[in-house]
Amino acid sequence: MGGARISLQPQHPLSRTAPEKSSVKETPMMRQFHAAKRQHPDALLFFRMGDFFELFFEDAKVAAKELGLSLTARDKEKKVPMAGVPAKAMESYLMRLVRAGHTVAICDQVQDPRDAVGIVDREIVRVVSPGTLVDDDSLAGDEPLFVLAASPCEDGLVGLAWADMTTGSFRCTSTKAERIGEELARIGPAELVLPDIHESDGSEAIHASLTLIKELCSRTEIPVCLRPAWSFDSISGARNLKEQLKTTTLESFGIEDKPAILAACGAILDFLRDHQKSSLEQIRDLYVHEPSRHLMMDGATLRTLEITRSQKDGGREGTLLSVLDRTATPMGARLLRQWLLEPLVERDPILKRQEAVSELHQNVDTRRSLQEAMDGFGDMERTTSKLASGRAMARDLVALGSALERVPGLISLLRTSSTTALSKLSEQLNPCTELCERIAKTLDEQAPLSLKDGGLIREGFSEDLDELRALAAGGKQFLADLQVRESERTGIPLKLGFNRVFGYYIEITHSHRDKVPEDYIRKQTLKNAERYITPELKEYEAKVLGAEEKAKDLEYDIFLKLRDRASSEMGDLLETAAAVAEVDTLASLAKVAVERQFIRPELVKTEEQETGILEIKEGRHPVVEAANFGDPFVPNDTDLRSDSCLVVLTGPNMSGKSTWLRQTALIVLMAQMGSFVPAQSARIGLVDRIFTRLGTGDDISRGQSTFMVEMVETANILRNASRQSLLLLDEVGRGTSTFDGLAIAWSVCEHVHEKLGARCLFATHYHQLTDLAESLSCGRNLNVAVREYGDDIVFLHRIEEGGTDRSYGIHVARLAGIPAGVLDRARDVLLRLEKEEEGLSRRILADHTPAIPEPSTDTTQEVHLETTQHSLFDLLDESTDAELLEELQSLDMNSLPPIEAWRLVDRIRRALEH
Repeated sequence: MGGARISLQPQHPLSRTAPEKSSVKETPMMRQFHAAKRQHPDALLFFRMGDFFELFFEDAKVAAKELGLSLTARDKEKKVPMAGVPAKAMESYLMRLVRAGHTVAICDQVQDPRDAVGIVDREIVRVVSPGTLVDDDSLAGDEPLFVLAASPCEDGLVGLAWADMTTGSFRCTSTKAERIGEELARIGPAELVLPDIHESDGSEAIHASLTLIKELCSRTEIPVCLRPAWSFDSISGARNLKEQLKTTTLESFGIEDKPAILAACGAILDFLRDHQKSSLEQIRDLYVHEPSRHLMMDGATLRTLEITRSQKDGGREGTLLSVLDRTATPMGARLLRQWLLEPLVERDPILKRQEAVSELHQNVDTRRSLQEAMDGFGDMERTTSKLASGRAMARDLVALGSALERVPGLISLLRTSSTTALSKLSEQLNPCTELCERIAKTLDEQAPLSLKDGGLIREGFSEDLDELRALAAGGKQFLADLQVRESERTGIPLKLGFNRVFGYYIEITHSHRDKVPEDYIRKQTLKNAERYITPELKEYEAKVLGAEEKAKDLEYDIFLKLRDRASSEMGDLLETAAAVAEVDTLASLAKVAVERQFIRPELVKTEEQETGILEIKEGRHPVVEAANFGDPFVPNDTDLRSDSCLVVLTGPNMSGKSTWLRQTALIVLMAQMGSFVPAQSARIGLVDRIFTRLGTGDDISRGQSTFMVEMVETANILRNASRQSLLLLDEVGRGTSTFDGLAIAWSVCEHVHEKLGARCLFATHYHQLTDLAESLSCGRNLNVAVREYGDDIVFLHRIEEGGTDRSYGIHVARLAGIPAGVLDRARDVLLRLEKEEEGLSRRILADHTPAIPEPSTDTTQEVHLETTQHSLFDLLDESTDAELLEELQSLDMNSLPPIEAWRLVDRIRRALEH
């Protein structure tokens, strides 16, 4: 594939839910059912029958189990399993099934049963899956609902296209297969669409990519939908995309020669049209995501820094998002999340955001007025998308009209802005005045949820509607008067009632039936009463019921015309919603900056020699500070530059090492998304990627131990980091034996210093690394201050110059409640171990002198320097006893007792010292 057309043969797997037709008598209705089922064999089919949606065969068994429904049989002889839900409550049952991971196809009646000749016409009107759950009122307002298509290529690239049907957002990119995990973590799709490729089709590279993607989805519990491979064809994808965007060329998007992206775009559009059964009018533009323009973070970094989800429970509480989100609209909340996940790496666009935040930070009255105008604005993006799919209700249009009424006020406030970003946003806002006025004149503010039960349209909007309403109301009054008049005329305590079979009737008890007038026509006999009608009663019944039904039909027709009118303004509505979202996000950042006393960071220009600088004065962790509820947070400095790019940080547990590492990364991220930062001052050379190795655990599902997970994350960092990256490494090597761990940590430090030259904060309990840092030209030692008072210690949480040779682990163990006897023994063992390890780091340094990284004016170029590695035998000079070497080479490691090994190592150590 690569630069060629992507086209694979389709596969047609049999569905687990497909019924065996031969076991069922083919009635016309069942033939209709089978035809619908064949269209979506892997979906649970909701089949409309009167006032219920029924499920049959295996679908019925699944639904009965998931929903707690009674399982019945349609055919007494064949025992066809059947389960049903009321049509009026169908949506709630559907949502439950989709949230459980199922896809549901809805086959509804598309013909009025009164007009049907024979069986009523039915069609699949929509298919609902985890990524297309557009009508779920429980959708989080600040989270998108993306469905993602991935199209792997033979050259190892994977084309990605993702869309949110609730907002019309449509985006694409391509990435290497090994980095697909980063994209999944950033995008966070609710569902993934992949080509269904048979083992005999496609290249080894394509199958390897698909296997990797499926494994990642399994681990992260992302539902996967397999689609025919022909829907991932790049040529038809390009044609599909042009048709959707109403353009004759894709040149302006820069993807005409990128078949992987075109294939993914075509596949996602095909999937959405098939599910929504609509033309996707809300999708009107395509954003091409270019990773080189954004600060990249992998899944481990997003997880450990808790950007949008906490590690505790996956919620937003305790995240950076929760601290920065002061938005007034759901659109603004979603955009803020996007900015957090996609910080910028180019200085000019960041400065434009900073300038807008700065103006709103200084002009408090303007910001407050803007936020008051946006408060209660609602979710215009999702309302507009409902218009596109034809599912907007009256209340949605009322909310839309209310939002449009606020737009003129926003325009007048933004026009006075002195910054380009804010003044341009005022030009994107469109109040749609005519539509706004029409909604206000047409719809009742208290319109009901149902569209066909009346009560939608304001009184006075339509003369015809008012006449029908008056007739219906007058008819009801006539019936009330008729009951009083007939009771007086006959002397009978009669009453008027209504049912669907007989319409209106007069009910008289048996004790008074001898008084019934001759003009009463008996219609029904009950146990204790008789029901009658009269010509006069039936005449007025026809007028009343006819007027009510005609009024409801007319209201529905008026509403549909208004909805179509609103749909015609979709482009302006979406552009206005996008502008409001950006104003809301900028105002939110400004508000937080005022509340939390954040400052505007300085971004170092690319042409300056200090691009490797990271200078933060009195920085604070934004989330920890916010959670301290008024308790003072101890601020700390960070100072990294090209001549001191590697910091080795030592100090005890609980002292704040990890907090300092995390706050440094969060401040960089905030600065590059355009936010102010929690510090006294900050000068930042732009970072291309943030990598973290901050605490982990076993990955049992993949059979990986804590140490293996740690090494995988570390390997990813060493392979992918550049000179412009920021690395945060905490306790590398702690998951294995002491000497193995120290060796790995030592080597990683050297590699970062000599090969990468990246800015790196390296927290460790291996105190031997402080000697390494002192020996490195760009190394530096820092420690977290601790004060001892007798047997007690106090954590000062302050970063100080120099290293430390103590971890205070026994002190921390005492605070945790470890028994005194165990602590005493631990102190004895510690003293002995410290004595045995004395001078270890000096001996390692004597073995290897690290090369000095040469300064480079090219900030993107990696530094490659040669180092000298010696074997143990090289370290023994010619005077060393040859018998020692012979003994070492002839050892049987499988049978050597541990004590003998230690003795041999000691002899070698003494030989080396001499």
